[in-house]
Amino acid sequence: MGGKSTLSKPVGSGTKSSPVQIGRRLWPYLKPLVWVLIAGVVSMAVVAATEAGIPALLKPLLDHGFGTRGDPKAKWLVPVAVIGLSLVRGVAQYASGYLLQYVSNRVLLALRLKMFERMIHASVGFFQRETASTVINAIVFEVNQILGVLLGVLVTLVRDSLTVVFLLGYLFYLNWRLTLIVAVLLPGIGWLVSKINRRLRRLNREHQSLTNELSYIVEETVGGHKVIKVHNGEQYEEDRFGEMSRRLRGYQMRMTVSGGLAQPLTQFLASIALAIVITIAVVQASNDQTTVGGFVAFVTAMLLVISPLKHLIDVNQPLQRGMTAAELIFGLIDEPPEPAGGGKSLERARGEVEFRDVSFAYGASHRATLDHVSFRVKPGEMVALAGPSGSGKTTLVNLLPRFFDPTGGEVLVDGVPITDYDVHALRRQFAMVSQDVVLFNDTVANNVAYGETADRERVQRALRAANLWETVSSLPDGMDTLIGDNGMKFSGGQRQRLAIARAIYKDAPILILDEATSALDSESERHVQAALETLMQGRTTLVIAHRLSTIERADRILVMDSGHIVESGSHQQLLENGGLYAHLHRIQYQQSAA
Repeated sequence: MGGKSTLSKPVGSGTKSSPVQIGRRLWPYLKPLVWVLIAGVVSMAVVAATEAGIPALLKPLLDHGFGTRGDPKAKWLVPVAVIGLSLVRGVAQYASGYLLQYVSNRVLLALRLKMFERMIHASVGFFQRETASTVINAIVFEVNQILGVLLGVLVTLVRDSLTVVFLLGYLFYLNWRLTLIVAVLLPGIGWLVSKINRRLRRLNREHQSLTNELSYIVEETVGGHKVIKVHNGEQYEEDRFGEMSRRLRGYQMRMTVSGGLAQPLTQFLASIALAIVITIAVVQASNDQTTVGGFVAFVTAMLLVISPLKHLIDVNQPLQRGMTAAELIFGLIDEPPEPAGGGKSLERARGEVEFRDVSFAYGASHRATLDHVSFRVKPGEMVALAGPSGSGKTTLVNLLPRFFDPTGGEVLVDGVPITDYDVHALRRQFAMVSQDVVLFNDTVANNVAYGETADRERVQRALRAANLWETVSSLPDGMDTLIGDNGMKFSGGQRQRLAIARAIYKDAPILILDEATSALDSESERHVQAALETLMQGRTTLVIAHRLSTIERADRILVMDSGHIVESGSHQQLLENGGLYAHLHRIQYQQSAA
């Protein structure tokens, strides 16, 4: 299997999962914590049981604790029981909250570590397919979402369902006739609430979508402020933002109307149910079928059951939101890692590189980027790759460290196919410097020695070789200076030389230079070119350059066009041949002369 990802769909875009499937996926993370989880569930059950204890204590207090003939025991035992019940409820509630959060945070840590590990070992194809925001969203935000939502669902399903069971059981024990009436009326209230909630969910989704669009307009405006000002686009952007803001306001008001109806309607229907219950209770009391305490206890329990019942009706919405987050998370966890290689070790390569009838295409529907390319580079030789944009130069060098695997032919290092080597052992043989310098928000020393523990003397030697030591030594903290986001504290040329110092520090036998000086001014290029001369000494070097003047000293120049090598030779030989290289050189010479 090639280094390219086998998944063509974005993370989380697969088929919808069921709660059972998500539960199975989460079980390996929950299994080590199962007893903590059970303790949390038991604590929730205690909280649910205490709900029924409140109306149960009201009945003896009202029936026996009031009046001159009140039972003295009831007058004192009931208040003490209320305090005891409250204490038990408080302890159980704290215990359930703590234990469930403990489980949640342990699972969160395990999932987040697993996701990052899968991301860091994913193939280059994965990073080309996924946007940074999608991956960040999955690892940082969605994993919180799934655990927060599913924890809330668990609490609702366990605590609220048990509360409903205990309260309905107590209601049935108190007065089974009134309980049957409540059982008929409550589903009607639940149905109305669910209808309102369904409309609210739809409006919420549309509101969220419009909010995202509004955010995107702001993001585009901030990012493109120079273009907006040059083209006098302020009014256009104001109109665009204003129209979206007004639409958002309209949805907000519709949500307010729908949301505002839920509580009054629920209360109105509940009052109808309560009126019916009161009427029947009064009739029963006149026939000595109930007491004042029994009636108050019944009404209290009935009112207490409405809230958990509403939570159970609403549980589908957060459950679906959690399911969506889970699909994204497990989509990333299921991302196949890049190939590990054949396991053959390689301490230090001689530096011989060979491409043997190599072809490559980025997908089945794409034309071949490389088409039967063959050439050999001797140890210590400097070979340059030239040609128009899109000719396959960068793709060619990306095959060497196995960012991708060829779709045909094979690449060899020291006469051995690179697929036979352990991928980490293979990559130790390469240092890369490209025009797109990537630096980390860390110290200068840690950037130079990236991937290893920094040896300060060796870092200093690398910085001197890259003509950067004077700049670094003049900084307040020297090598321990934090360089900022992607080296923002350095100029373009300094950042490039820092990348060269990193390559010098690595001391790899094979060097890949991809447009290393193309984005620099003449003064910076002079310093960088001097640093590159030092770096290339004694190393097999593959150079990609659009500026043909930078590759005139190459031992050999391979000219590529449409995935083929169309010319090969020294700078002088290629000029004398009068082919594509000579044509490109002539165009660049005319442009520089102009």
